[in-house]
Amino acid sequence: MVQLRRFAFPLLGALVLGGFLHVSNSAAQTKKITPPDLSGHWGQGGDMLNGGAGRGFSRDVPPLQPDAMTKYQANRKGLTSLNDKGLDELDPLTYCFPPGVPRSMIMPYPFEIVQRPEVVYILFEFGSEIRRIYTDGRKHPDDVTPSWMGHSIGTWQGDTLVVDTIGLRPETWIDPTGVPHSDALHVIERFRRTKPDTLEVQFTFEDPKAFARSWGGTRVYHPDPSEPSDYFVCEENLQMGKAPAAAGAR
Repeated sequence: MVQLRRFAFPLLGALVLGGFLHVSNSAAQTKKITPPDLSGHWGQGGDMLNGGAGRGFSRDVPPLQPDAMTKYQANRKGLTSLNDKGLDELDPLTYCFPPGVPRSMIMPYPFEIVQRPEVVYILFEFGSEIRRIYTDGRKHPDDVTPSWMGHSIGTWQGDTLVVDTIGLRPETWIDPTGVPHSDALHVIERFRRTKPDTLEVQFTFEDPKAFARSWGGTRVYHPDPSEPSDYFVCEENLQMGKAPAAAGAR
């Protein structure tokens, strides 16, 4: 009996300590991590050069499939530098189409990020457009109705918000240089604050119909002192798809 008592208390202590550690580890595992705050008014300046070359996302011509390359060359006929934007008479914006994703992220106008636990909103000055990035754990619908902003879901990976977007309409350009895409465009963005006053977004584009491989670029944004206001490229009385001076050019 003495022998049993000699080991009973150390054993009991070990069991109690083990139970405490188990509860502590479980509490640590279930502790909710607060994601970084991306909220604020952001802009990249009117030259559209921050974080990339020229007006586009890449320093080189994107890896386009043959049909997409034909469209790209037509959109840039007579132009030799990637610092030149595509032809105005072929730019969908000329015909009152929204820039869509990802082009809305590189328009030379500020935008505001409003962060909520279940959704992140991006409010654009250009066109007063709203983008919704769902962060509540939902998946993409099996049947996505194509739209200008597409369907976006976001997940937090450490200090980075990873945004996955599909269901984009094919009428838009990827960027002002005239890069086309199809309805299979898949955009992945990685949002993070590299400094308190710096927002970095890494873009990756996948589209087997238009691109030979995935590609992308990085943009850097800084706080913009002005709040986004209303700015519409076309007058309200114009119908979508009709240009002021070139209604039949498309």
